[in-house]
Amino acid sequence: MRQANALWTEKYRPSDFSEIKGQKEIVKRVKAFVEQQNLPHLLFAGPAGVGKTSLSLVIAKKLFKDSWRQNFLDLNASDERGIDVIRNKVKDFARTKAMGDVPFKIIYLDESDALTREAQQALRRTMENYTQTCRFILSANYSSKIIEPIQSRCAVFRFKQLSKEEIYDIIEIISKEEKLKIDEKAKESIYEICEGDCRKLENILQSSAAISSHITEDLIHSIASIAKPKEIRGVLELALSNKFIEARNKLLDLMLNYGLAGIDIIKQIQKEILELNIDNKSKMFLIDKCGEIEFRMTEGSDEFVQLEALLSQFALVGIK
Repeated sequence: MRQANALWTEKYRPSDFSEIKGQKEIVKRVKAFVEQQNLPHLLFAGPAGVGKTSLSLVIAKKLFKDSWRQNFLDLNASDERGIDVIRNKVKDFARTKAMGDVPFKIIYLDESDALTREAQQALRRTMENYTQTCRFILSANYSSKIIEPIQSRCAVFRFKQLSKEEIYDIIEIISKEEKLKIDEKAKESIYEICEGDCRKLENILQSSAAISSHITEDLIHSIASIAKPKEIRGVLELALSNKFIEARNKLLDLMLNYGLAGIDIIKQIQKEILELNIDNKSKMFLIDKCGEIEFRMTEGSDEFVQLEALLSQFALVGIK
């Protein structure tokens, strides 16, 4: 039963293995572990919003039934990344016996790649010492940031981004449930903006639905604070046509109208370069410049000055 006023990220969170999108083989193997009540330590690696947390919750609910809350500890390692959280919260929970028929509890550590190396070493020892009473599910965006001794103690599953078809399926489920009319161009925009991230999709749709039940492309871009691809492409084509001042002014208007940060603009520009009618050598040169400009921005350089510098490179390519 879905709660009417809940956040859509929770309202539409899968409650069964069959509801998890895009991870068919992972779900199949994990479901077998649950049915046998023989769960190893797990490491879920992959981008945000693809089902890592949802699958962990389904595991807990299917294993422990009504007592899942007493047997499941959910921690976000990016909030509590030091060794103290391992020594205190994790160890205190792990050392006590589970309630019910299942002989172990589950500790879910979200964003575990944010744990310091010292904390990961402590976690490894805890995993070894409390195997009889506890299983760990570690979630990470980058498995390479998890130390090898932990990885070797886990069954590692690599989650992939949701496909366009799977994103459209989720949009269809939500639109029917919420009685929304969503234009085809709006669906395309949602897919491009969320980049396979279901959580981002649900947040954008809920914010849009609060304004109107008719979801349009313009509404999606306004809510997401992202310029339309054709608008970005228009700026770049002006620069390539040696209309540098016009391109600069249009870019400034886009940033002000959508409230865009320089980093957001750079990412959109990088995508649109591949669609421009220029040779591959020029595309590679401009993509390299995007990386250089993004680095300067992250180091604290003035965003608009750097974007002007990037547009000047487009203008120079156009002159050649």
